[in-house]
Amino acid sequence: MIRFAPAGGLRRLLVLGAHSDDGEIGCGGTVLRLIEENKELAVRWIVFGGVDPVRAREATESARSLLKGSKNPEIAVHGFRDSFFPYTGAEIKETFEKLKKDFQPDLVLTHYHDDAHQDHRVVSSLTWNTFRDHCILEYEVPKYDGDLWRPNLYVPLSEETCRKKVRHVMESFPSQAKRAAWFTEDTFWAPLRLRGVESNSPTKFAEGFWARKIVL
Repeated sequence: MIRFAPAGGLRRLLVLGAHSDDGEIGCGGTVLRLIEENKELAVRWIVFGGVDPVRAREATESARSLLKGSKNPEIAVHGFRDSFFPYTGAEIKETFEKLKKDFQPDLVLTHYHDDAHQDHRVVSSLTWNTFRDHCILEYEVPKYDGDLWRPNLYVPLSEETCRKKVRHVMESFPSQAKRAAWFTEDTFWAPLRLRGVESNSPTKFAEGFWARKIVL
């Protein structure tokens, strides 16, 4: 049965991202908070689009840094071609099936199902197709498509956690510095503050998620 695991009962966390920085941008603060609250948390971190060796290296090094403090984190960066996920769906699905056999998460963090990026949608769809009996929360990634949505679950974050997240994103992905139109500190601070307002967070900051199906 799908059940929501509170922080104290969370033992196994699975984070899925299509590209090297997706997980950090979408749910990095929540991951930092969960690790801080549960030192026994085992994390499996998966990035599917790692065909570019530079971005693949950034993805691996970033995850290692972000997951410090968790219990034996496992990181996998696969070599699927960016922007072509709808056309390699069968191969990606096989990767999901292998993952399902050796890791049973209490909570899965994945892309929003109506994300405008085709790679993000494929990962989200295959997450639900594969982990049918698990608690899944879908995170958001701001981008030029203008596809930010209305979350129905919020995770309040301290200002220090948010600062750590934003600093981590900016320092971990130097290959994205050329994308100055959007890859900036204020881009990543903006959703944190907005979701904090929407949720009346006592800390003023939060990350938003879409909780499609949860049983308490």
